[in-house]
Amino acid sequence: MLLISTVVMKALEPDTFTTYMDAFWWTMTTVTTVGYGDFYPVTVPGKIYAIFLFVFGIGLIGIVITKLIDSLSIFRKLREEGKLSFNGSDHIVIFGWSRKVRHAINEILEHDKNIVIVLIAPLDKSPFDHHRVHYIQGDPSNPVTLQKGKVASSKSVIIFAEDEIKDSKLADAYSLMSATALEKYAGNLHITVEVLEERNIELFRHVSVDEFIVSDETISYLAVHAALSGGTTQIFNQLLSKGEGDDLFKIKPNPNWVNYRDAYISLAEAGIMLIGTEKQLNITSQLSEPISKDDTLFIICSKDAYIKLQQAI
Repeated sequence: MLLISTVVMKALEPDTFTTYMDAFWWTMTTVTTVGYGDFYPVTVPGKIYAIFLFVFGIGLIGIVITKLIDSLSIFRKLREEGKLSFNGSDHIVIFGWSRKVRHAINEILEHDKNIVIVLIAPLDKSPFDHHRVHYIQGDPSNPVTLQKGKVASSKSVIIFAEDEIKDSKLADAYSLMSATALEKYAGNLHITVEVLEERNIELFRHVSVDEFIVSDETISYLAVHAALSGGTTQIFNQLLSKGEGDDLFKIKPNPNWVNYRDAYISLAEAGIMLIGTEKQLNITSQLSEPISKDDTLFIICSKDAYIKLQQAI
């Protein structure tokens, strides 16, 4: 209607509307407002067509605006219900929902200001409202759900035990099903699984799960340490939470380091503590051992010190 009206008014009043841009400008101001008065028809045919635009044009624009608002409402509703596919990569995928998941999401968002999280759970509505959290409603073991969450192109996956399943064996079996689906349909990913019973870890051995978190045992260990050695929980909280004090990071060795003593001294001079490797926690007991370029070193420092170290390496 806008394009036709532009052509019609240019044909009816060529002296008033010398260009199609002038005619289009007048058409837009007529159907959206009462006009600015910079252009107006002076002939009878032009005025008659202007009256037609007054009656039908404003109504048509009202319908278009209403449809746009409805579309935005539908889009938001579909997003809240987890029915929209995710389009992206290098995100973190989380399976399941519980209070632990809420804490995990908050920790990730606080630690990395750019990372996007895809939450997959069988809930009617998204339980977490944040612009960097995309909710997908569905069964994590369903390949269609994995495709909607672009899990194959994600950075890593965390599988949390379902709180709704009261039997720990069944909950671990559900997590195992999700891990098996990941391996089959999503390829080689870094997978972390929460296991309720440590003995059930053996069931995951045929699946390429990288790390296990035994929630019940972990809480018990922390409680025992708190009872036997007061204050240890504060150290654990500082290491585990990115929001408290120094953080735990991992790095690759500097090519100039010959042994662990070189690494230990060099890092200490920068205010960084070297605590160990993936295989050895107490690194001070093997300072004279040669360091390998394939080693992964774990350090404790502030985020600023870690950034400076990465730039130096």
